[in-house]
Amino acid sequence: MKDRTSISKPIAEHRKRTTTAPLHDAVTKRAEELDALDAILPFDRRDQLAALLTDDDVATLKHLASEGMGDNTLRALASDLGYLEAWSQLATGSPLPWPAPESLLLKFVAHHLWDPTKRAEDPSHGMPIEVESGLRSQRLLRADGPHAPETVRRRLTSWSILTRWRGLIGAFDGPSIKSALRLAVRASARPRQRKSKKAVTGDILAKLLLACVGERPVDLRDRALLLLAFASGGRRRSEVTALRVEDLTDEEPVQADPTDAGSLPLPCLSIRLGRTKTTASDDDEQVFLIGRPVVALKRWLERANIKDGPVFRRIDQWGNIDWRPLSPQSVNLILKARCQQAGLDPTSFSAHGLRSGYLTEAANRGIPLPEAMQQSLHKSVTQAARYYNDAERKQGRAARLIT
Repeated sequence: MKDRTSISKPIAEHRKRTTTAPLHDAVTKRAEELDALDAILPFDRRDQLAALLTDDDVATLKHLASEGMGDNTLRALASDLGYLEAWSQLATGSPLPWPAPESLLLKFVAHHLWDPTKRAEDPSHGMPIEVESGLRSQRLLRADGPHAPETVRRRLTSWSILTRWRGLIGAFDGPSIKSALRLAVRASARPRQRKSKKAVTGDILAKLLLACVGERPVDLRDRALLLLAFASGGRRRSEVTALRVEDLTDEEPVQADPTDAGSLPLPCLSIRLGRTKTTASDDDEQVFLIGRPVVALKRWLERANIKDGPVFRRIDQWGNIDWRPLSPQSVNLILKARCQQAGLDPTSFSAHGLRSGYLTEAANRGIPLPEAMQQSLHKSVTQAARYYNDAERKQGRAARLIT
């Protein structure tokens, strides 16, 4: 395990560039302050943020954590704030001002949403080269072209939230910002990217499960994880890793065919999700797990001797089961590793493919959208219906006029 008293690379490099002891102490102090958010921010990320954020930024994040803001939301705010501070230093030579003037918001939009065609003709169009190089050197910028509009909107929203939490009023809702965003999105002409290129539908899931055949702890865990994540409505990876034994409740067995009282009884579990991306902890949302996923989950818990605490845990190379839960990113890595073993292209799938795959499979099987949404817990009918519309169009006659 990494020594928490050591200074990691980002801070060490920051110290090399700095000559005054007070600034050294300030960065180290911020790293120690961010240690209070241990359960939310990865260790290496905390060190990097300590070099990017100001003391006021760290105080704001700690305040938000104490107010009970969700871990995922706080993690996203911290990440966005670190990016914004780095961008502001490179673009203006100063930390983020609070509240930000309208001119700075417009500059942010112009630097991140631009016309690739015009950029080819005029290198000064869009983000300046020196700003881009600085962000890349800090591993904060990976996009080769303009940013995705959703990313820009999210960072502006984070900026607005943090401004309000400081008791200030920004110009985020001003007509010039809305107009600039609308025009910039149109000019950037960047197609909407799916979170997962391909959905993990029933046939894909079957191939992944075949890659998990075996009685090793890692096989039992991955099989249970994939089945639960898919069958419980396409759960998000953060929801899967946050799951605890205390959230599981045995229910009375149900019939394999609800219309036939004599059909085979199947085991049933209810899963309490608590706070999710679209629900609050007091909503007490729950979904159900029935049949084979329940059997796989109980087999994993029994083999791992897990009676309380995190359901899905880390396993080392020797098969030792840790007490710590998997990280959300681990779910993505597990899925890609099993894709590789199943002979599928790992780059075409991500953990979100389990969520989109659940709704796509439900649509293909003719399950009514409201019924599927009860299990997936989608709040937006528009979002959930997209998968149903795609399935119906593929099965319809309109796309088959010439075959």
